[in-house]
Amino acid sequence: MQRTIAIIQGHPDPAAERFTRALQAAYMEGARAGGHEVRVIDVATLDFPLVRTKDEWENGEPPPPIMGAQAIIHWADHLVIIYPLWAGSMPALLKAFFEQAFRPRFAFGDTRKMKERKLRGRSARIVITMGMPAFVYRWFFGAHSLKSLERNILGFCGIGPIKVSLVGSIDDPDPAKRRKWLEKMKAYGTAADAGYL
Repeated sequence: MQRTIAIIQGHPDPAAERFTRALQAAYMEGARAGGHEVRVIDVATLDFPLVRTKDEWENGEPPPPIMGAQAIIHWADHLVIIYPLWAGSMPALLKAFFEQAFRPRFAFGDTRKMKERKLRGRSARIVITMGMPAFVYRWFFGAHSLKSLERNILGFCGIGPIKVSLVGSIDDPDPAKRRKWLEKMKAYGTAADAGYL
């Protein structure tokens, strides 16, 4: 089945050599080979302010770059969110993006009707790169920031199922490990994540 896929590239550095961008490229290559449509939201290239007040978040209009990103999210039936772990969580720029994009009336009902999940019917894959081994993040640190993204942002808006790839020890100089991850991401893209854990 053909799917529409939005990749949210969450690395705040637009430099091409970042491994998150290689993972993005591999997923895109696989998805297009599988006959799926792909669009990219590159957070590092978007110019938008921080949301600073409750009133602005509830009642303000998102800036044009965010409206463009919302249109891509609305178009997609599958989201792929890729980012590096920074200070135990997602980079601040990506968090600011979610605060701008996942507003009342777009992602869920207004604040009096929060159970109205407007992004229901979309699935997601979260891909997080990190310097530490992935099992340390998951079992010692409890993957708390990942759980927050899954439950408090994506799940709250109705997105599910959500699958996760934790890419640990990315500073390891062994190129075979990186190749393995790129091959895996390409396979995820070709299948549009169907059947993958």
